[in-house]
Amino acid sequence: MSKVILKGFIIVPESDLAAVKQALVRHRKLTLEEPGCIVFEVTENADDPQRFDVYEEFTDKSAFEQHQKRVKRSLWGEITMNVERHYEIVG
Repeated sequence: MSKVILKGFIIVPESDLAAVKQALVRHRKLTLEEPGCIVFEVTENADDPQRFDVYEEFTDKSAFEQHQKRVKRSLWGEITMNVERHYEIVG
């Protein structure tokens, strides 16, 4: 099976920015501990504090799908409900 790559960015409403930044620390840690996670980077854009650039790599489609399921049930999923997602998924 081939690797799955997600890349793009999210736009966080100003009213949710503090909560998203705080929750991101735990979300990053939990994601990196997931089986099949190779790379997980979410970086605040230097020119736009509401934009976070996202790059993820998973070993295969199954690992990526498990990640998506976990996120939907997580605090991160709840906190980022109002976030605009702009992603491209390859793999």
